[in-house]
Amino acid sequence: MLKLSEQGLTARDEWEEKGYTLPAFDRAKMIENTAKRPVWAHFGAGNIFRAFQCAGAQKMLNEGHMDTGIIAIEGFDYEIVEKGYRPCDNYSLLVTLKADGQVEKTVIGSIAESLMLDSENENEYARLKEIFRNPSLQFATFTITEKGYSLVNGKGETLPAVAADFENGPDKPMSYIGKVASLLYARYQAGAYPIAMVSTDNCSHNGEKLCAAISAFAKAWQDEGFIAYISDPKKVSFPWSMIDKITPRPDASVEAMLRADGLQGLDPVITSKNTYIAPFVNAEESEYLVIEDDFPNGRPALEKAGFIFTDRETVNKVERMKVCTCLNPLHTSLAVYGCLLGYTRIWQEMKDEDLVKLIKRVGYVEGLPVVTDPGVINPREFIDTVVNVRLPNPFMPDAPQRIATDTSQKIPIRFGETIKAYLASPDLDAHSLKAILLVLAGWIRYLMAVDDEGNPFELSSDPLLDTLRPMLADIHLGDRLSPAALKEKLSGLLSNAAIFGVDLIETGLADEVCENLSRLISGKGAVREALQAL
Repeated sequence: MLKLSEQGLTARDEWEEKGYTLPAFDRAKMIENTAKRPVWAHFGAGNIFRAFQCAGAQKMLNEGHMDTGIIAIEGFDYEIVEKGYRPCDNYSLLVTLKADGQVEKTVIGSIAESLMLDSENENEYARLKEIFRNPSLQFATFTITEKGYSLVNGKGETLPAVAADFENGPDKPMSYIGKVASLLYARYQAGAYPIAMVSTDNCSHNGEKLCAAISAFAKAWQDEGFIAYISDPKKVSFPWSMIDKITPRPDASVEAMLRADGLQGLDPVITSKNTYIAPFVNAEESEYLVIEDDFPNGRPALEKAGFIFTDRETVNKVERMKVCTCLNPLHTSLAVYGCLLGYTRIWQEMKDEDLVKLIKRVGYVEGLPVVTDPGVINPREFIDTVVNVRLPNPFMPDAPQRIATDTSQKIPIRFGETIKAYLASPDLDAHSLKAILLVLAGWIRYLMAVDDEGNPFELSSDPLLDTLRPMLADIHLGDRLSPAALKEKLSGLLSNAAIFGVDLIETGLADEVCENLSRLISGKGAVREALQAL
């Protein structure tokens, strides 16, 4: 029997006989080095972090390019650390699922320490401040999701914890970014040492979002020295980045494979915040991380781990290429229509000719004309890999229901930017965006929480659900509502540029969205008919 722990991994031969690749460095020495001179902290201890950043750090450690590891910090769900990380001595398993059916199993041991971002836990918070006061700390990375940077609710009101932190100062903050800002404040007080704060979240201009959030706390705390510190890019930088790697929720088939190897401790843990914890992550092979090379305190040579370092303009081009055209819009299209058509796996959707035609039109026909080639990654080659290799991978158990999470936050970037580019172009017609406008209508239809056969389904979590659902309360499947009637009923939604990136009514695109929606709600099977008509 194999156990994922320091003691369990002493049986190296048994692990290797089962096909596992183990860390090839002195982990005890790495942990000791990290405790004395931390270099890399990371906020957000979720799956993509374990599958990507941790795997990159392990490659660096294995090859002798680094001798310190990552300090993992979890600020949303402390049970991830208590019940997930620490029982495994901060080890995890990376199961890479390749499109040709090959499976790579790697024990990841690059996390030196795991901590909770809990200002009410004196020991944990004191240790975090100790780390941030250390001049050796070069950078902190983030995977806290796009909504993690927001200081307001769906109505634009300052969140209560944020408002309290603005008022009470940096001593004992309660909000996530408030705590991050307080750690930076501790670094400032210790000697204003330089550091890079690197968002690697899957959102547009992520470094700008992190900078704006932290700056809001600095201004509220009214310490001119601290404001100057975080405003000086030679002291605190906020590089932009683009990340891309699909890491679905740990899958039962992967768990069964690991159990067959004799691995213990695989019983899933679901936390009180409904986080699913497993000691393994299943992920695709493809991965991209492009980072603006702005590190005022230096950095390890992470290009040796496959990370791409470049300038901000190139990062922005890569990010727009991926988020606005070559992957994310395709993903959201499959998520919305997959839920409506009863699919539970993305790869199964890629056997549906209607859905494949939809995403090809969204990407190749409507998206690519407004994409700038960033130079470091070719857009057409990228989208070819997405459509032909990544999304159809039958060994990647990703679900449309997972991708549909927080769709209201994703639409303005994934579709709104393309719409704006068409509106601004003298040579392009926004009314030609038939597939994108059908996806927007499909998302509104999705919010009715009834599939194409008339069966109710559970909507994925979204911060605006409580705001959006009442708008559709008196619209039902089978209603014969005209586009004009729908436009009148949904004017508050259709004119919301924060959701769509543009005011659909003002731009004249609401009429086509409502024509699509009128068809989509007309009865059972209408979703399929609309896709076929496209």
